[in-house]
Amino acid sequence: MPDHLENLYENWFLDYASYVILDRAVPYYEDGLKPVQRRILHTLYEMNKSDERMHKVANIVGRAMQFHPHGDASIGDALVNMGQKKLLIETQGNWGNLITGDSAAAPRYIEGRLSTFALEVLFNPETTEWVPNYDGRSKEPVCLPVKFPLLLAQGAEGIAVALSTTILPHNFCELCEASIAALKGKKFELYPDFSTGGIIDASNYNDGLRGGRVKVRALIEKQDSKTLMIKEIPFGTTTLSLMDSITKANDKGKIKIKKVDDHTSKAVELVVHLQPGSDPQTVIDALYAFTDCEKSIATNNCVIVNGKPEFIGSTEILKRSAEHTKSLLEWELTNKMNHLQERWHLISLERIFIEKEVYKVIEKAKSREEIISFVDAGLKPHTKKLRRKVETEDILKLIEIPIRRISLFDQKKAAELLKEIDEQIKETAYNLDNLTDYAVNWFKGLLKKYGTGRERKSEIGEFGKVSAVHVALSNQKLYFQRKEGFVGTSLKKEEYLFDVSEYDDLIAFCQDGTFKVFKVSDKAFIGKDILLVEKFNKDDTRKIYNVIYQEGKDGPAYIKRFNVGGITREKVYTMGRDVPGSKILWLTSNPNGEAESVTIFLKPRPRTKLEIPMSFSETLVKGRDAIGNLVTKYAVKNVKMLKKGASTLGDMELYFDSLSGVVSIANKGESLGEFGKFDKLLAVKENGLAKIYDANETILVGQHIAYIARYESSKVYTVLYFDGLSSQYCVKRFNLENAPQTVEFSLLTDSPDSSMLLFFDEKTPIAYIDGKEHNLLKLGETRGYKALGNKLDLKRVKKAVKVPALVMG
Repeated sequence: MPDHLENLYENWFLDYASYVILDRAVPYYEDGLKPVQRRILHTLYEMNKSDERMHKVANIVGRAMQFHPHGDASIGDALVNMGQKKLLIETQGNWGNLITGDSAAAPRYIEGRLSTFALEVLFNPETTEWVPNYDGRSKEPVCLPVKFPLLLAQGAEGIAVALSTTILPHNFCELCEASIAALKGKKFELYPDFSTGGIIDASNYNDGLRGGRVKVRALIEKQDSKTLMIKEIPFGTTTLSLMDSITKANDKGKIKIKKVDDHTSKAVELVVHLQPGSDPQTVIDALYAFTDCEKSIATNNCVIVNGKPEFIGSTEILKRSAEHTKSLLEWELTNKMNHLQERWHLISLERIFIEKEVYKVIEKAKSREEIISFVDAGLKPHTKKLRRKVETEDILKLIEIPIRRISLFDQKKAAELLKEIDEQIKETAYNLDNLTDYAVNWFKGLLKKYGTGRERKSEIGEFGKVSAVHVALSNQKLYFQRKEGFVGTSLKKEEYLFDVSEYDDLIAFCQDGTFKVFKVSDKAFIGKDILLVEKFNKDDTRKIYNVIYQEGKDGPAYIKRFNVGGITREKVYTMGRDVPGSKILWLTSNPNGEAESVTIFLKPRPRTKLEIPMSFSETLVKGRDAIGNLVTKYAVKNVKMLKKGASTLGDMELYFDSLSGVVSIANKGESLGEFGKFDKLLAVKENGLAKIYDANETILVGQHIAYIARYESSKVYTVLYFDGLSSQYCVKRFNLENAPQTVEFSLLTDSPDSSMLLFFDEKTPIAYIDGKEHNLLKLGETRGYKALGNKLDLKRVKKAVKVPALVMG
């Protein structure tokens, strides 16, 4: 390529990249707007000055094109987007719906104008820097003098050349409160808030910087055992797109539901109908795992600062915005002070001009210059109290006062007006001297005036990732060719093993002593002469393999017990020292560490005992790489079962991970203690729903758990709750002897307004209710869990807390 063309390419590319970054995709931190948004708002302001009524969107778009030379489509889309956020633009007509994804009506049918908030916060020609528009016929603002962190309130998203920005929206009220805290030098925290509601996990928000992520979940509630209701949806989705993702997941067999109906009107209402026998909690977690009911949003705060893109955290953006607002308020106050001083000067001068009858000298003058000279001379004896020098322009204004106004001049009214202006000057001077307090009061005023109805919509929570393995349906059949060594879901003519899901891990052992872990697939080669294939869970520490293997051809035999533990998928592991000709003589998989007894038969040999009894209970459990204990150095003919064994591991210890809502043997979360084979677990949710589970290695109980512990049928529990049927607070003490097993049931009355305040398993339940101690033991005898309980003489409970057992003692 010729040098001059290469130079042209480099320059053009840089010019194009700079143009897209600065003038199209990335917002400015001062006003939080992209150029197209700024030009639309400026157009609306100009239209509002001459006509405050609603304007057709088609007319707004047309007028905005004199500032934005990129076609009506980009202007129209940006205008509708701002209108749907319901902050800067007051709308009329069908502007579309963020929840359902419905588009706006044609521009000729819908109308809009600036909101009261926008008019108060966004505009002030005196504090605006202006530049010519693209054709030089008009002027447009470089930035609007926005006195509010608009960038964080609306959020922004844009893709430029080798650069992108994703700034999530935040709550209006919280931004006002954070701005006040920033001005006072106090600490504050900011988290996103979405108009679609939902539940957000902002633990990895990273202040909005690159690398940060926010997880957003739909609000899913159980209506009954056959129905789920989705009442809020994740940001970035619509009811239509969410239904599509649920339907696709169901078609692929990832979830199991009958159908999903959309009853959305003003509020979201997606009804999910479950299949008979489905567990609602499992389906809820499957919806989070396999559909758009849970989404992860990456953050990347990039804004234009001093003509260059910068990556700035949300906290820093708000601090800068608060200081920028403060400087704009100072600018406005300074201008106001100048206007007041000028007005005071002119009124004082007019008062002197009329009261001292200086205007009469005009009759003696024969020219304009003499008029100015005579008036100036007449004013001089009385100008000592003025606050600035009398200029020629002041005199010209005086001589233009009509005679009628002079004759109607009211001295008392003029004195009162000057006094009022002096008070305003004093107030303005005080505000300038106490600028931080003035800025704080500005944000307090915005919060009071516009904060109502703008409360947080997204609930802040913390939740772990739903494990697909725990909620995936085993909807595929697994087969294997034992001799040839293939395993997969497509081998339908071969030997059937069991049902699996696409998320399962499998482990396979071969006759030659090799084994490996692999994912479910259509067809995978494992190794010839497969002995065992089963599902694999690396966190299952209780799964013990009992093995007797022969090292080399007719070599010594070893016995070992091991747990596989963490492992690399698709890597081939060996049972011992990988001696050629080795083979497995005996292999069992024991879910609870059972240890059987066997008899080892040796090949015929003179003067040698040919039968060796052996119990695996006498062998310690070690790692998978252990060689094992020597059984015999002679060749083994075969091994036969002598006696089945019991577990050698004792009871299993269960842990509850509140973030994922899973109880398991993996050492993650809070320990619930040791559980035997016949033990059960009781989980009570914050909404008063309870369920008794059989103790297993993995139990999905869900989130929002108020109480979880070993179930004891005779144990007496206490619940303090609000009864929605009678609108009264009640206390009941009960046991769960007659409670249904493995089916969810409610501890409260059958009313949507009923709510649980506290749940106790202590013998002496004591609660502080609005600061007063109550011994709930004295409030009733033990009854069944369906009983109403005893009513409390309480009108409205603001706060109820449990008294810890140690305190009670």
